Amino acid sequence: MKRTLSLLAAIVMLISVFAVPAVAETAELTYAEGTTLRMATGYNNAKTGLFFSPDVAGEGVTLADGKTYYSGDLKPTWVAVEEKLGVKFEDRYQGNSTSAEFDYWKDRLNEVDMLSGTASKLTEYGEIGAIVNIAEYLDMMPNFKAYLDQNPIVRLSITGNTNTGAIYFSPYFDGVNDIERMPLMRTDWVVALLDGEGEFTAEKSNMLAAPVYTPYMPTTGSVTVDVVNAEGTAVETVTKNYDAAGNIVQLMNDAGSIDGVTAVNMLRTYIDVAYGGYYGTKRSDLFIGQNAAWDADELVALLRCVVANPQTLNGTDSVQGLFSREDDNNQRRVDMMRFAGVLFGVRGMESRQDHLWIDENGNLRDARQELDAYDAMERMNWMAQEGLISKAFLETAKESSKTYLENDLGFMHYDYNQTQTVYNKTALQEGEKYMAVMVPVACWYDGTNENGVYMRFTESWRSVKTDGWGISVAGVEGNPDKLYACLKLIDFAYSPEGMILMSYGPDAFIKQNEDGSYVTFNFNGTEMPVIADATFEELWDKASGNYTNYARQFLGSTLSFAKSQAFEYQCTHEVGKEGAGKLSVAIALGTIKHPELAITENPWYTSVPTVLPNTKVENEEINTFSELPTLFNAGKGKQNLFVDQIVNGYAVENMGDAVEAATYVSEKLGGGRYLELKQDAWVRLQAYYATIGK
Repeated sequence: MKRTLSLLAAIVMLISVFAVPAVAETAELTYAEGTTLRMATGYNNAKTGLFFSPDVAGEGVTLADGKTYYSGDLKPTWVAVEEKLGVKFEDRYQGNSTSAEFDYWKDRLNEVDMLSGTASKLTEYGEIGAIVNIAEYLDMMPNFKAYLDQNPIVRLSITGNTNTGAIYFSPYFDGVNDIERMPLMRTDWVVALLDGEGEFTAEKSNMLAAPVYTPYMPTTGSVTVDVVNAEGTAVETVTKNYDAAGNIVQLMNDAGSIDGVTAVNMLRTYIDVAYGGYYGTKRSDLFIGQNAAWDADELVALLRCVVANPQTLNGTDSVQGLFSREDDNNQRRVDMMRFAGVLFGVRGMESRQDHLWIDENGNLRDARQELDAYDAMERMNWMAQEGLISKAFLETAKESSKTYLENDLGFMHYDYNQTQTVYNKTALQEGEKYMAVMVPVACWYDGTNENGVYMRFTESWRSVKTDGWGISVAGVEGNPDKLYACLKLIDFAYSPEGMILMSYGPDAFIKQNEDGSYVTFNFNGTEMPVIADATFEELWDKASGNYTNYARQFLGSTLSFAKSQAFEYQCTHEVGKEGAGKLSVAIALGTIKHPELAITENPWYTSVPTVLPNTKVENEEINTFSELPTLFNAGKGKQNLFVDQIVNGYAVENMGDAVEAATYVSEKLGGGRYLELKQDAWVRLQAYYATIGK
């Protein structure tokens, strides 16, 4: 055993951070030393498998552990797993997306022992006896069992059959119980436009496009919103006084043809009057401060100011407002749809399963059959018509947005904080700043007020992901060594030692004290390991600071199981930490609400499970509604009708309004029956949940 002190330190840290209580060994998973496991496992492409691909290893890649790895070699994390567990891994991974990888093997499962798949597919095939029911072996898996006992909502999310309590996949957490995506802005541009005494002036600006977008927020009366104070120490209430200031969108719409300078001064005056001078001359804090209180209408006004003032912001005649990380990639384009949900108070845009969510009465709902979802997308289309969404998003065949930030072309998008704020180091210049900002205020119908509640809410909350690894029945059948070795791998991954390995990679990549224990830092109230200096340098050298790319492509960690955000946090640019820190304070003080990983008193706040336990017969019927997942797909190269609507207006079979669109999905695409079947499974799952631990 390597360094007892190091392992003990790890156990102390991980028991707290991952909520794994001390466990006692029961029946052991024993198997022959050197048992070979055929692994069709990875994370969505050939670069992120257990073994080095040619395009990552090249002619040989030397890592921070001092070793050189070649194409076809096991990555460091999995070398350590082989040594720890006494197994041998054989590469069967085809390098496909998770869904496509499973589809490749589903008719030849006798050729693999473990394989990647979507949670829904693994559960579906488990129900027909093709994937091992892990729950039958929980008493032999003390670490995994302890994790599920301590986190019953996780058990709820992975239960595939409520009669048997079956579990057909090992869950994957890319962090847990934390915000996932967030709005990001060129905050220096907001400061340049809104702050200071007197009026905004510029030698040149553009004319605003003819208005199409109409107000979402009220035009009269007032709205009160809880915010964190500027110091980040307490909650206070701010008022949006529409009687005094009017609605900024309506004011701009009524003003007729105006230029960028006029628009900025209108927005400045609106902020001063609507908020009664609350923001002073730092009007930018409405959007980028700890005490930010911006809403969709105020963002539209700001976007109008941005796109009409490129000469001030980037010295050219053109700047793009909203964009997605890769405007020519549907996998990233759907972030615009997700952002629409946050802007306009629509549930189901960032669901853990399809577009499902739970209403205040405890019933499942499907955003694809909700009028407000289509209303929100139509509002996004209005923004597109005004030129507030990037040309690359609207004309994908012509241009990509990959270089927007480094070329000073893009203002804002909705994405992951760590991977996007690295541009502050790799692309932006002195004084330029790309940072996460507060989620917007919107009207959310959580059941506590029939007219809705103006508050901040994000559905982008980390829980069990939609991918996992399963064990092939045909692969391990008649070979208990293979079966037990697969089960042992899962159990080890949920042990304190395994959790560190699956997040950080081997000890050689972690900073150590002279006695061999880990150097630690405080992360969310818990001491967690610090990465080695050489690891940090290598992260930037080989992956430009992108933690997940580095971990998956070079270390082989974070491919599945439970990933701590502690490693990623250390790799986050200081600007990224600043923005995320403000959101963390707001979450802690309750001014940003989110789904809970629990059965909540108000079901509206319960996170929808990643999988629902539909029966074999039910799944067969669900599979007949094939157009639903085809037309509302978040995959690369696929189609998503919500995204299409942002670009073209109502796009669901040329429907004319939200009623026609929702009805089409419900009646013509089988959405109504689909939801009935999911609701039946949800009712059974709740009944099963009530029996856990009883």
